[in-house]
Amino acid sequence: MKSIVLLSSGLDSTVAFKKAYDKSDEILCVTFDYGQKAREKEILFSKTICERYNTGHIVIELPWFRTFRGALTGGNALPEISGNELDTIEITQKSAEMVWVPARNVVFLSIGAALAENYKYDTIVTGFDAEEAATFPDNTTEFVERFNEMLKFGTLTKTCVWAPLISMNKYDIIRRGYEIDAPFEWSWSCYEGTEKPCGICESCLRRKRAFEIACIKDPLLERLGSIPAE
Repeated sequence: MKSIVLLSSGLDSTVAFKKAYDKSDEILCVTFDYGQKAREKEILFSKTICERYNTGHIVIELPWFRTFRGALTGGNALPEISGNELDTIEITQKSAEMVWVPARNVVFLSIGAALAENYKYDTIVTGFDAEEAATFPDNTTEFVERFNEMLKFGTLTKTCVWAPLISMNKYDIIRRGYEIDAPFEWSWSCYEGTEKPCGICESCLRRKRAFEIACIKDPLLERLGSIPAE
């Protein structure tokens, strides 16, 4: 298997990367700079992962995304929720709408498909998971299935998307990542790009809860030597 891995250094894409690394004969990782607040951290952490595992890595800039609406790329404030609201669908749906970047995964996977076809890779690996699929329609099994159907007509090769974590929630992903020795200490989940994770954005809260349920200490926080305040 030759894999294009969409690597943001997030919790999910880091574990998906390691699963692909263990199965693939060759890997090229792609990190996108689309003006997101955490882009510098995501690029640095992704680069570090690729250097550690001696895989190819490219950064693709999508500057036009920076003019789009949303809390990740625009000037809007990030949504605020509490840890006990993570399973309240009305609240998390509103939060998802605030951080939504229009057609982001459609664009990312299309670029991955173009790279795969041009450089003769057969698989595009992404870290979609069941927990985020509850509020993000472009993380669902149906989305992947339909995208793969489109690729039969949109490419001349048999490239397809593989989402190895798509049936898992966050704590299952952590347990699986721990089993396969995924580089959690170089995974960045925070929506912000500050020196340390903010600890209060929804992504940080989901990460914290998942490590707690999995009964595993977060290697990133251990490496940084501090735990963010609630």
